[in-house]
Amino acid sequence: MTQAVLTLNAGSSSLKVALFPAQGDTPLASGLVDSIGPNGTNRLRRSDGTPLAAAGGDLGTHVGALRTVLGSLRAEWPDLSLLAVGHRVVHGGPKFAAPTLIDDALLAQLEGFAPFAPLHQPHNLAGIRSAREAFAQVPQVACFDTAYHRNHPWVNDAFALPRALYDEGVRRYGFHGLSYEYVSGVLLRDAPQLAEGKVVVAHLGNGASMCAIQAGRSVASTMGFSALDGLPMGTRCGQLDPGVLLYLMDQRQMSAADISDLLYKRSGLLGLSGLSNDMRTLEAAGTPEAAQAIDYFVFRCQREVGAMAAALGGIDALVFCGGIGENSSLIRARICERLAWMGIEIDHARNAQHATVVSSDLARTTVMVVPTNEELVIARAARSAVGLDQLKENT
Repeated sequence: MTQAVLTLNAGSSSLKVALFPAQGDTPLASGLVDSIGPNGTNRLRRSDGTPLAAAGGDLGTHVGALRTVLGSLRAEWPDLSLLAVGHRVVHGGPKFAAPTLIDDALLAQLEGFAPFAPLHQPHNLAGIRSAREAFAQVPQVACFDTAYHRNHPWVNDAFALPRALYDEGVRRYGFHGLSYEYVSGVLLRDAPQLAEGKVVVAHLGNGASMCAIQAGRSVASTMGFSALDGLPMGTRCGQLDPGVLLYLMDQRQMSAADISDLLYKRSGLLGLSGLSNDMRTLEAAGTPEAAQAIDYFVFRCQREVGAMAAALGGIDALVFCGGIGENSSLIRARICERLAWMGIEIDHARNAQHATVVSSDLARTTVMVVPTNEELVIARAARSAVGLDQLKENT
């Protein structure tokens, strides 16, 4: 019997999946259903890179995508016995600061946070419902992207609004916490002196943010109340003067739905370039608009590194992760080129090779590239949340 833990990370148009053994950090299989909709693709592989046979199914919806993935896994492991299912949930609100077993009451609370993360939360919850239906007797565990940031100093959590709104939950939350938790763990294992110091981690991808981490704990984040704030992203605007929203409502008569669509789906790199939300496409495009979109992204990243260093009162290391952070040597070099004043200096040969340490030997501040692994964080949390005895009871 193949005993395993399944992790699900449901995005707005994708479903990341990993199947881990009951013990151990190497997945049995992992993959992605991408572009969920009419052009959906299903790419699942064993840990040795061997593709899993793609089971027939509907990739037009998240529910259909999950059923298709499960069909592929069951075809590969007919004796599959799931011990737990771990879910990435973007928003845990002000209350949830640790992985939590899912029941009907928790699901209802999480639905209440959907307005805080409308691009992600509904899809996360759809994945949970589908998995609970498919595996009614298997413990399901919610792992929150906001949890890692729940111990911020009050000044980094609050907006300058009436206190009653803060009490309602209108405050800064921060996101990408599962990624930051993983990177912090890698630093603690591989570079303990840095892990005990002041580190800025840049999670740069289609969603992008930075986190100021001191002695392994989040101190500040570029993201705030929603996943719109801070850095420009693939299709999201990043930091925006609230007066722009008032203008759009008053002068353009845009509804809340119209503004949500603009800020979440038509802005960021896509809006600035008029071409694509994919940094790889923009780097290759050679158009003035693509170049300006890259310039803006780089500038905002440089600015936010400074802000995070200020929140820490200094910086010992800058760590890149995420799709852009891990794979674009150009963006890493450009971000770092104006940060010499804080002791950052890139070794361009190391950077081109995507080495773990890409700073020069004489640099005062270490610059690293650490591939993130949110799925492993979810798997570990799911095992811990259900406990060893519960795992045995469900075999």
